[in-house]
Amino acid sequence: MDILRFSCGILGNAVGLFLFLAPMTTFKRIVRRRSTEQFSGIPYIVTLLSCSLSTWYGLPFVSPDNLLVLIISGIGVVIELTYVWIFITYAPKKESQKIMGLSGLALILVLTFAFVSLFALHGKTRKLFCGIMLDIFSILTYASPLSVMMLVIKTKSVEFMPFLLSLSSFLCGIFWLAYGLLSQDPFLIVSNGLGTGLGIAQLILYAMYGKNQSQTKNEVRDEFGEMDLEKTGQNEETELPRSSFTASSKN
Repeated sequence: MDILRFSCGILGNAVGLFLFLAPMTTFKRIVRRRSTEQFSGIPYIVTLLSCSLSTWYGLPFVSPDNLLVLIISGIGVVIELTYVWIFITYAPKKESQKIMGLSGLALILVLTFAFVSLFALHGKTRKLFCGIMLDIFSILTYASPLSVMMLVIKTKSVEFMPFLLSLSSFLCGIFWLAYGLLSQDPFLIVSNGLGTGLGIAQLILYAMYGKNQSQTKNEVRDEFGEMDLEKTGQNEETELPRSSFTASSKN
């Protein structure tokens, strides 16, 4: 059972890292276009907050024998900080200020959480408090794509819901749910059980509307093609009188 638990933790770490790196395609697009477009920075702040609390929960004096949780959560903090910084850099001024304010609020929450659990609580009470807070913010992390899922249902397009992110969320939830069950850790079971369900929901939406993404791109391409044809027609109309004038002058 210990070997199986460790294996699930390793797989959870591997898929978790892939999950953290999945939005890289989105942020390459943001950097290349120097615009955040319709992407939201809030999910990355919520994920950063959740990773911070998970890192604290994995510390030996809070939750013994959870080193794998500590490792992947610490890596997640570094990666999500990078994403938030990029978003602040390329978002419109108003949106950038909003993200900066939310980031500051997240920092205050993490410091308050750490201070209370470290100095006011001890033993099982500390683990209970940290576990409950971890579940709350882990649920928010998994639920943050709900706004994107609503956008997918509204537009019938998955353009702003990357497939790799959805797939990684599902796999990460599955492995950490198994890890929590084998560890008999109710806090890991609750958050990752919900995460698995939301991951399945995202994959279902992708199966329903995934083909519409290519159709949307084709429609945009057709619109640009029509515009080019109109410009070509206008140029031909303006060139015809010029040709006739030249011909008459030669005669």
